[in-house]
Amino acid sequence: MKKTKVGIVGCGMISDTYFKASQKFNMIEVVACADIIPARAEKKTELYGVPNMTNDALFAMPEIEIVINLTPPQVHSKIATDTLNAGKHAYSEKPFGVDSDDAAKVIALGKAKNLRVGCAPDTFLGAGQQTARKILDDGWIGKPLCGTAIVMGRGPEKWPQAPFFYDYGAGPMLDLGPYYMTALVNLLGPAKSVTAVTTKGFDFRTYGPEVAEQYQDKYKPFDKYPVTVTTHLTGVVEFVCGAVITVVASFDVYKHGHRPIEIYGTEGSMQVPDPNTFGGPVTVCRKGQKEWQEVPLSHVYADNSRSIGAADMAIALRNNRPHRVNGDLANHVLDIMLSFDKSSKAGQKIELGTTCQRPKALPLGLEVGELDD
Repeated sequence: MKKTKVGIVGCGMISDTYFKASQKFNMIEVVACADIIPARAEKKTELYGVPNMTNDALFAMPEIEIVINLTPPQVHSKIATDTLNAGKHAYSEKPFGVDSDDAAKVIALGKAKNLRVGCAPDTFLGAGQQTARKILDDGWIGKPLCGTAIVMGRGPEKWPQAPFFYDYGAGPMLDLGPYYMTALVNLLGPAKSVTAVTTKGFDFRTYGPEVAEQYQDKYKPFDKYPVTVTTHLTGVVEFVCGAVITVVASFDVYKHGHRPIEIYGTEGSMQVPDPNTFGGPVTVCRKGQKEWQEVPLSHVYADNSRSIGAADMAIALRNNRPHRVNGDLANHVLDIMLSFDKSSKAGQKIELGTTCQRPKALPLGLEVGELDD
């Protein structure tokens, strides 16, 4: 198979996964990289032998078909726009953007130029989420009626990059919400409305001593930094299929005992694994049973397979089919997430202005490294 050549813009923490993508997915090949901090791109050249250059030089390379955008969320829309204007297909890390109007312009530009747009997360293509999808599609728990999606913790306070996660474009919803909302759309199809209340537990957060010890040249023990986003969001997402899901995303909780996602249907209940991972377990309790039963995983990609979404876009280009981790899906997920704060501020239900097709499930029987044609 002819390989699709890709360029990477943004050489931070997550980029190593994408540089290594061709080791698992032989349909793609990383041929160039760029970063606003040249030293980061130069480091990737040392590690992977991929030439580094400016964004403009990368966009000008005629052999590159897909640009993978790993920049901070605040510039996702700009880099996607630059990519499309350069005649390349655009694939971004999550979230799709931080502003609904900018995101809509990216979708419109891609369609006007007949270029593809895609965006992580792609974890819903993993074995755990695809197994849960098959259970629903095969009717094991009947018609989905309601459920819960809960991601709570104290947030990444001990990380040196902690202020990023408490600033505009992040917070628990835009940072972790993409995994949960994308998983729900994969399971249930598009949503129709959001009703929510959001709040912020603390105006400031504090670096822990562990961070200060590791980064003495940059941080002092117990330095404070501001929290500029809501850090506890709770609400109800109503789906077109009729299911109503209670969602909680928080950086204000020390400990809890909830499963990541549970779906309750007319014939039983299902526990879905953490959508920030690729594996299981998936458990069900069907009508007539008293205990949860673990279901063997039906699909491959139970290990870390991040970049599978970019690989799916590449093979979809070759085989002229829709790609699963697409812009309409990501834009709809962004609409859902941004509607939590909108609903809270307005004190009313928000009817969503976007929709998407439910992504096509992966087929059974694939080998690792394969995607359907």
